[in-house]
Amino acid sequence: MSMATGSLRQAVFPQSSALTQALFVLGGVGFIGALAQISVPVPGSPVPVTGQTLAVLLIGTTYGARLGFLTFATYLISAVAGAPLFAASADLPSYGLARLTGATGGYLIGMLVASFVLGFLADRRADQSFKTSYLSLLAGTIIIFAFGLTWLHLSLGLSWSATINAGLTPFILGEALKIAITATALPLIWKKISQKLK
Repeated sequence: MSMATGSLRQAVFPQSSALTQALFVLGGVGFIGALAQISVPVPGSPVPVTGQTLAVLLIGTTYGARLGFLTFATYLISAVAGAPLFAASADLPSYGLARLTGATGGYLIGMLVASFVLGFLADRRADQSFKTSYLSLLAGTIIIFAFGLTWLHLSLGLSWSATINAGLTPFILGEALKIAITATALPLIWKKISQKLK
């Protein structure tokens, strides 16, 4: 049975104040930054495999549209301002505007958009069953890669075939696993919460 409309965060903390929301944002920024540091270079590609997309899937779906978007926007602003939150790279530091305007910047913009879309869908109970959770997470992932691949294609002047080989193909299995794990876990969490609230 579905819960009432609202994010998982709202269900667990229905009376959150401005202070608790600020703490959620700070915690979310730290969480995204920590998972971004799980970074494995992909030979021949400027895009590393990171845990950052998993963080976006989780933050977007659990925080809801407004707080999820605010959290990822704060992450971007903090990293551009100098906090070492971006994924480690041999070419660029883990902070600064160059990471946002460089070849992989489209993925970051895609994550910002996806955090809002995932939250919007979660606010409407999309994360409460496996089928709708899976579809919403897939949509979020498609948004991230649509922005990322377009930016990669334009910034490096690659053919679309080379862009897909560098920016999508190496990540398909990992992203599928992230979606499957998250889509399975969220409905189970909602079920536990529903039982406690009865």
